[in-house]
Amino acid sequence: MHSLIDALSYELMRNAVLAGVLAAVLCGVVGPFVVVKRLAFLSDGISHAAFGGMGACFYFGLDPLLGAVAVALGCALTLGLLDTDAIRSYDAVIGVLWAVGLAVGIVFVYKTPGYAPNLMTYLFGNILLVSRHELGVLVVLAASVLLILALFFKGIVAVAFDEVFARVQGAPVRLLMVLLLTMIALSVVILIQVVGIILVVALLTIPPVICLMFLKDLRSVILGSVLLGVGMTLGGLALSFFYDLPSGPAIILLGAAVLLAVYLLRKLRGGAPRLLPDLRA
Repeated sequence: MHSLIDALSYELMRNAVLAGVLAAVLCGVVGPFVVVKRLAFLSDGISHAAFGGMGACFYFGLDPLLGAVAVALGCALTLGLLDTDAIRSYDAVIGVLWAVGLAVGIVFVYKTPGYAPNLMTYLFGNILLVSRHELGVLVVLAASVLLILALFFKGIVAVAFDEVFARVQGAPVRLLMVLLLTMIALSVVILIQVVGIILVVALLTIPPVICLMFLKDLRSVILGSVLLGVGMTLGGLALSFFYDLPSGPAIILLGAAVLLAVYLLRKLRGGAPRLLPDLRA
């Protein structure tokens, strides 16, 4: 059996580890807001819409990541300017966004002359194919997300937990909502490179859900989600390497197994697992 040191001797494996850690950090930071604000389905819609941008850029010979970023940010801006209660109630609109984005991407890829890439790579991801160029873009996007959160942390927390109170206090709710959705959109774009569109929501939600069962302090939830996300990613990569499994599904199935184990353990001990307890910022 090959050792992990042997695995890290390959550049593609080193790139995969770095990309996975970046993605896990971002999921840990953004995921708690997605879970508490109940924006998981919205995140899924943005991810599939981003695939439309990727397909269009591939057709015109541009970097697909540029199209994904442009479309994801456009969706974040548009949805952020809407009333947030309307966003949650218009599930059908988000479903249309989900379907149309995916369909547009597939059509563009299909109509591109020459070799058509394997769509499974975009849908389910392949972290082992992350290049140095893509890794550099991921670093820039990750830094952008963390900078937004650092500059507007209190405002984003206020909007995430109590929009009415934030509005009464004079906070720019619409702007803060746009910033929150921008963080989600950029994180989604990064995750497309790592685990693919289909598995984006799982990595955004599994670590925060586990942490929310035990922790009430928001900063602790964020830190715990980051650590769990890193563990999921590295553990999934190890399983992929040793047992010849696809990396993206291995990461997610490992996280799902941990979530199920934690839930059952809490249940057996007589606790009532609460996925959305009251948090302290």
